[in-house]
Amino acid sequence: MVSQIPLPLSTAPRLGRADFIVGPGNRAAVTFVDAWPDWPAPAAVLYGPTGSGKSHLAGVWAERAKAEVKPAADLAGFAPGAALVIENVDALPLTPAAETSLFALLERGQTMLLTAHEPPAAWRTTIPDLKSRFNALLSFPLWAPDDALLEALARKLFADRQLAVPEAVIAQMIRSLERSPGALRDFVAKADAAALAAKKPVTTTLIRDLLAGD
Repeated sequence: MVSQIPLPLSTAPRLGRADFIVGPGNRAAVTFVDAWPDWPAPAAVLYGPTGSGKSHLAGVWAERAKAEVKPAADLAGFAPGAALVIENVDALPLTPAAETSLFALLERGQTMLLTAHEPPAAWRTTIPDLKSRFNALLSFPLWAPDDALLEALARKLFADRQLAVPEAVIAQMIRSLERSPGALRDFVAKADAAALAAKKPVTTTLIRDLLAGD
């Protein structure tokens, strides 16, 4: 495939269901979300590292379920009975107001999808009953990287920036970078910026020079 010269266009990621990359490490989470509203429990957790697709998949569900989306640090103002997405629950402030608000939502069986970096068993709380609630939550990991998923993610990150790159570029990145979604995302942004500054396409030579600089 011939590289394209990068243009200064919008780089907003594509976040529809069809754009979500499914692999062995997230298939259970995707299957669960796709099964809504036929869930076996009202609340569940998606957890994984930054860039693993938690917010993307939660956003797909939020659109389908007409759910409100808020960070765990701000649980005020939810409409009664609304479906909810609560992001970054493992960053929940350890304050009586925040912990009590989340406990109340879980107690009344609110329909919720929670996201976090760590599994619920690792979440901190000062309320024993809330800890029990955490431990009982259905939870699904979103990251167990294999080459196929890493390659698909790299292609998507370039496509989000409207860049078509040779397969050799993708292979070079997968061989050389840390095997994490965050590392891929950051490197694609760096490659895009470097190519734009040089008014050149993204090539294996450019990738090699960036890797050498790192």
